[in-house]
Amino acid sequence: MKKFISLISFLLLFVSSSTLATWQLDNEQSLVSFVSIKKSDVAESHHFDSLKGIIKSNGEAQVSISLASVNTGISIRNERMQGMLFESELFPKAIITANIGTKLIEKLALGESSELMLQGRLELHGMKKSLQIPTYVTKVSNTKLMVTSIKPVIINAKDFGLEEGVKELQKIASLPSISNAVPVNFVLTFIREG
Repeated sequence: MKKFISLISFLLLFVSSSTLATWQLDNEQSLVSFVSIKKSDVAESHHFDSLKGIIKSNGEAQVSISLASVNTGISIRNERMQGMLFESELFPKAIITANIGTKLIEKLALGESSELMLQGRLELHGMKKSLQIPTYVTKVSNTKLMVTSIKPVIINAKDFGLEEGVKELQKIASLPSISNAVPVNFVLTFIREG
C-alpha cells in the first residue's frame, strides 16, 4: 500500500511539474516580420533580429521585441526607422502579452495544432492597445511549442503615436506616401524549461 501511495505521489508530482512548466522563447527559431507599403503599391518585408519571451506556468505569454534590432536589409533605413519612427533610445521595446492558458497546452497531442484567438495587448512607443491575435498553437514535441499567426495582425501607426515618424521617413526618402497600416506576421518557438 505504501508503494502504491508513493507511486501516486510521484505521478502527481510529475503531472503538476509538467503543468507548471515555463517555456522560453528561442530567438533563433522565431521570427516577427512586417510589411511596409510605399508609393501606394510597393511592399517591402522587414523583421526584427532580437526577440525575448516566456510562457509562464499560468499560461501568460509575453514577447519583447528589441526595436533597435529592426532589419530592413538596408543599414541607413534601419537607422532611420530606429531613430525617426520607433525612437528606440526612448522606447527600446515593443511588448506583446496574452494568455494562452495551461489547459490548451496540456491537452495538445504531439504534432497537433489548435486554432486560438488570443486576446492580447501591445505596448509600443509609450502606448498600449488591445489586439485580437488569431494563432495556431502546435506542440512540436514535449519540449517544443510553436505559436504562429494565422493571418497578419494589422498595426496602425496612428494608434501608437507613430504617424509623425512615418511622415519624417516619407519626407527624408522623398516618397509620395508610406502607409500607416502595417501587416505583422510571426512564428514563435518556445522551449520548455527543466
